[in-house]
Amino acid sequence: MLLALFSILLMTLDHREHLVEPAREAVSGAVYPVRFLVDAPFSLADQLSERLATRSQLVEENQALRRQNLVYQQRLQRMAALKRENERLRELLGSSERLDTEVVIAELMRVELDPHTDLVEIDRGSEEGVFPGQPVLDANGIMGQVDTVGPLSASVRLLSDPSHAIPVEVNRNGLRTVALGTGAPQRLELANVPANADIRDGDLLIASGLGGTFPRGYPVAKVASVEADAGEPFAQVTAEPVADLHRSRKLMLVTGTEAKDGNDAAAADEARPSADGHEDEAS
Repeated sequence: MLLALFSILLMTLDHREHLVEPAREAVSGAVYPVRFLVDAPFSLADQLSERLATRSQLVEENQALRRQNLVYQQRLQRMAALKRENERLRELLGSSERLDTEVVIAELMRVELDPHTDLVEIDRGSEEGVFPGQPVLDANGIMGQVDTVGPLSASVRLLSDPSHAIPVEVNRNGLRTVALGTGAPQRLELANVPANADIRDGDLLIASGLGGTFPRGYPVAKVASVEADAGEPFAQVTAEPVADLHRSRKLMLVTGTEAKDGNDAAAADEARPSADGHEDEAS
């Protein structure tokens, strides 16, 4: 009981007078290193766990942001492709409005890999009224003609094909000739052009309608170079197609019969003998 009464007395005095505070501070200072050493492993473990968790979270967030960025980039690329496709469709629609006949819009499906031919496959066939020899255009000019036709698809022989020929005339003065494919995507050759013919770089070549396949007046190519050697009867003339032969994906198939008018006009005109042979070959 004496110890209990003494303890109560000390607690009362400590509560009122703070008599034990200096001793408590001295003991606390002496015990602090021991408490620090005991608590250090737990504090270090907590800090490492927090840092590792934060780093792992940051890595996951970084990876998620990268994946999201890739998705957004893919969407932007798709939007750019859709925008360009929309522009091409607008060009095609604007071009078809300028034509005097109906057209069928087709899309490129496949490109022939044979290096000796320039053939592409489109997603329109005989069920849509496609027929062999049908003229094919893009928004800029003539691309070629339908070669073979299936029920749901058809192959198109491009102007650049080595076996392709199209009767053309110079839009500036009506000079007639035949544009031959060379196998190069952006190069045509003009057959039997006299060395003294009035033809210049930059002249626009249009379909003459004399071959019976292509209606008259559609743009075909622009003259790229004219080389006339002294003593040679014919000049070497090359032209560049105005159509994007190896870039266009949207094509137009001319469904009218304007070529018949060209044949009637050909019968009335007197063509040069040298040009007639090539035009018959082209038809």
